[in-house]
Amino acid sequence: MALQCGIVGLPNVGKSTLFNSLSSAKAQAANFPFCTIEPNIGVITVPDPRLQVLAELINPERVVPNTIEIVDIAGLVKGASKGEGLGNQFLGNIRDTDAIIHVVRCFDDPNVVHVDGNVDPVRDKEVIDIELQFKDLDSVEKRIQKTEKLAKTDKTAAKFLEILNSVRNHLLQGKNVRSLELTPEEKLEIHDLHLLTIKPVLYIANVDEEAVVSGNELVEKLKLSIADENAEILMVSAKIESEISEIADNDERAGYLAMYDLTEPGVNKLIRSAYSLLKLNTYFTAGVKEVRAWPIGTNFKAPQAAGVIHTDFEKGFIRAEVIAFNDFVSLKSETACKEAGKMRVEGKDYIVADGDVMHFRFNV
Repeated sequence: MALQCGIVGLPNVGKSTLFNSLSSAKAQAANFPFCTIEPNIGVITVPDPRLQVLAELINPERVVPNTIEIVDIAGLVKGASKGEGLGNQFLGNIRDTDAIIHVVRCFDDPNVVHVDGNVDPVRDKEVIDIELQFKDLDSVEKRIQKTEKLAKTDKTAAKFLEILNSVRNHLLQGKNVRSLELTPEEKLEIHDLHLLTIKPVLYIANVDEEAVVSGNELVEKLKLSIADENAEILMVSAKIESEISEIADNDERAGYLAMYDLTEPGVNKLIRSAYSLLKLNTYFTAGVKEVRAWPIGTNFKAPQAAGVIHTDFEKGFIRAEVIAFNDFVSLKSETACKEAGKMRVEGKDYIVADGDVMHFRFNV
């Protein structure tokens, strides 16, 4: 599953600095707008202590964690949806992402230029929201034009047109599509539009070192502005994260974190939150060749989970051999779990639980 999150925000809010802290693929970070032109794409690993526990028990040849791709585009400005600052091009680069990470500046620093002259996280957030909504509105209205004629004689097209008009009206009210009540079937109908505001969003309040634990007045304003969005907000200092990412020694890194009363890098929380935002669970395959984490949807049945490894596994699925993670850890091996009756055989209707350790039997 090629999972992607797109990073958006105004210029100079710390997006590229944060991206560099997340990924080994370094983006240019500078104190002026549009230093990022082409999108930067980096692959990040999802921290999961369970994977390391399994690895220590099995001692495999290799360990493979879950990964997420992060797409960093240039900062957006007013009029981006109409092409200002190459905005149309930038927005096109995140159409296919699964979720949005929206970085909002919540720190004052006269040495870091703000495109609007002063820091106002609520205004800044709304600027980005409006541009994403305009982009979606453009996509919806184009599809409406194509559908209207067909809808006069085709019932399926007429129903689709109703959905499109509902989305259009919602956008015209200045609301994101994710807040519109749509059935799963209706969401599927408009999936190929790749609407930006239907994607789940995680807000990152980029703060200075003093506010990284307790926050500040700017963060509180941002929290109030998203109170009705059912969205998560994380406080992260991109400056701290950038410095931590340059420290290789674990003890030195721990000491640096302790200076700011932090127990782990903020990017670890960000990655876990992004993974959660995508509504994903994890199952594991565990053997002497490889211990590996696999991302799946929260209600995946066993054949679907097998299909994440290879489509042939899903097509030829026979059964799954399942051990709960806690049982595996408690008994310390697959053999011990079998002997204790803790390995279950599950069929096609089994809904995979987060943390299951699995083997699949299938016909080729």
